[in-house]
Amino acid sequence: MAIVKHIKSRNANYSAAINYLLFEHDEKTGKKIVDESGRSILRKEFYMDGLNCDPMSFDKECELTNAHFHKNKKREDIKSHHYIISYDPADVTENGLTGERAQAISLELAKQMFPGYQALVVTHTDGHNESGNIHTHIVINSVRKTAVERQPYMDKPHEEVAGYKHRSTDKFMNTFKKTVMDRCLQEGLHQIDLLAPAERKITQKEYMAQKHGQQTIDEINRKIIEDGLKPTSTVFLTQKEYLRQAIDECAVTSSNFDEFQSKLLELFQISVIEHRGRYSYLHPDRQKRISERALGTRYGKEHLEQTFLRKDPLAILYVRSHLCLVVNLQTNVKAMQSPAYAHRVKLSNLQQMANTIIYVQEHGFDTQSDLKNTLLASKQELKEMQTQFAQHRSNLRTLNDQIRYTGQYYANKEVYSQFSNAKYKGKYRKEHAKEIQKYEEARDWLRSFYQDGKKTSLKTLTLQKEKLQQQIASEEEAISSLKEKLKDLDTADQNVDAILQMQIPEPVKSKTKDLER
Repeated sequence: MAIVKHIKSRNANYSAAINYLLFEHDEKTGKKIVDESGRSILRKEFYMDGLNCDPMSFDKECELTNAHFHKNKKREDIKSHHYIISYDPADVTENGLTGERAQAISLELAKQMFPGYQALVVTHTDGHNESGNIHTHIVINSVRKTAVERQPYMDKPHEEVAGYKHRSTDKFMNTFKKTVMDRCLQEGLHQIDLLAPAERKITQKEYMAQKHGQQTIDEINRKIIEDGLKPTSTVFLTQKEYLRQAIDECAVTSSNFDEFQSKLLELFQISVIEHRGRYSYLHPDRQKRISERALGTRYGKEHLEQTFLRKDPLAILYVRSHLCLVVNLQTNVKAMQSPAYAHRVKLSNLQQMANTIIYVQEHGFDTQSDLKNTLLASKQELKEMQTQFAQHRSNLRTLNDQIRYTGQYYANKEVYSQFSNAKYKGKYRKEHAKEIQKYEEARDWLRSFYQDGKKTSLKTLTLQKEKLQQQIASEEEAISSLKEKLKDLDTADQNVDAILQMQIPEPVKSKTKDLER
């Protein structure tokens, strides 16, 4: 399976990326490994290409692009984006994947996903911690060098023009993952659904914290053992992993949420509450809760409630999993090559067909047209809600400016009044330059905003802001809910199309009879 990771960097030294990709580095310290003569050691095997640049002058060319467009001047600016495509180690032995082939695949993906950007595409065959998995690094300058055709994942105006900064949005990442999945299946490589939420969501940051924490505790324990003592702890757990293990232990012995809640608190001092239809957990050493989304779907309300229901043999009859797409075996290269894999896909397809039929019946869709019309109407509704939401967010920004400049105006009005009446204005302005400048800035902004000269009071503006914030929060929740509904509708629609096009045995076909009318 290929997986995709993303890391953003504020490091203005683009040479650091070249050095890391070309030369051996110590994974513990992050420092470059040198030989006896103090010279850097090249990696044993790597493949390098450049997009819109010479790979060996990537750093200088990026700096020239930034200077040309006057971008990435501030320390907090994101200077580059680092994407990593890691392939399944089994692909090497089972599907003949080589570093050269992985580089060719990844280079095509980079050309497709990062048009107009300067990029380094480098494939390593050593794997992380010498695991042996082939992986490709794609490092791009955050500023687009040349204009390109507008892409479907672009949702901001002028995102395709030269000088625009790359944005790794959810929409872009989902498109990237879908593209990687499709290419891997086309190449006959192992692949999982990258768009499905992970059961155990472990970010790169948590992975590195776990790794460094374990190294630290191992070093401490080694010294304790050398002193003839026995270590009290041999395993390091991040706070999130502590929560996961505690939840796993309590969930299997709980038959409802109240019991689950009590056991977590009693055995592990973990507080769990339900908020807006989701669980959130409080680690005993934290003050801020960790949401179920940060832990993975296995630790969310939906999965855990199914776990509780399974304690009741009758309740399980009413448990239904999330809809997933039916896989077309005729176009799935992996299924063609592996009968065992094809058999697993067939079983999964049967389950998803059943889930789809249940969904269609539960929502009262009498015909396929009803389903498609509801899907189209929901998409239009979402578009209108997002447009209104964007307008209200824009109104909030304007309202914040009104509040800021109104407050700034009245806070410095007295100083400016004294300045107007001062005998030596030059001296007074010099002594109160900051206050006078703020007053004049606020005055000029308010004059341009209030054409009739009538200003709104701070109290009224504050009340308007509170009301608008409540409206935005409500719209955000409604949009999130509608997106979930759309996801199921879209999956059901595609599955119905797949079911009706398949040659299904008569007993199964009769279950979709109502959809064929």
